[in-house]
Amino acid sequence: MRLSRLYCDSDLSADALLTLGEDHTHYLAKVLRVKPGYRIALFNGHDGEFHGEIMHIGKRDMQVKLDSCSHKLPEQLLSIHIGLGLSRGERMDYAVQKATELGVTDITPLFTEFSEIRLDSDRADKRTSHWQKVAVSASEQCGRCTVPVISNPTSLEDWITQVPEGQGFTLDHTGTAGFVGDKPQAVYLLIGPEGGTSEHEKQLASAAGFKTVRLGPRVLRTETAPVVALTALQLRWGDF
Repeated sequence: MRLSRLYCDSDLSADALLTLGEDHTHYLAKVLRVKPGYRIALFNGHDGEFHGEIMHIGKRDMQVKLDSCSHKLPEQLLSIHIGLGLSRGERMDYAVQKATELGVTDITPLFTEFSEIRLDSDRADKRTSHWQKVAVSASEQCGRCTVPVISNPTSLEDWITQVPEGQGFTLDHTGTAGFVGDKPQAVYLLIGPEGGTSEHEKQLASAAGFKTVRLGPRVLRTETAPVVALTALQLRWGDF
């Protein structure tokens, strides 16, 4: 039987008796219908992965006895940050999910000239929380011991100014080169929404030192581009 992996925000240590809250208890006891003695894996993003045995199940919480750490955090070979133009519904979810599986470090949703999504502060907070849950779920599924950070949406212009010199890349099918040269300290990818990035935004990125990257001659959808770009990056400088 496959071991259920769950993210939790508690400290994890060998031989600890850990109490899981209502959400985890509902999922394990009501959805999976597990019983005491069932074994699970837990990770919190910084202590590694711990296996443990469910000792007691209550109405709103359960207790888990942890073993020693079974999986340490792997060395991060390449820090990858994505500035992703806001797109509708399932496209953003898909991009966040697949980018998490492919080892992204963090994602910042961007307001761009061609974005059709407009969010007030309340809706932006709710969407960010939703995307963070998508990233958590993807980390649980794919075996990561870390969870990428989903930042609050910001403007493309503001995000560009925060990118260190020489580490920014813009995806553009009209470019001439792929990921070439020496491995940078980190990679910051600018990916547009459904309508792409405008000429003005491309000029802003170029003025900030972003290099143009061509991933083949075809125009990629906004949810496809992160998958292709991250695969190319991991093959070139990462852990593939």
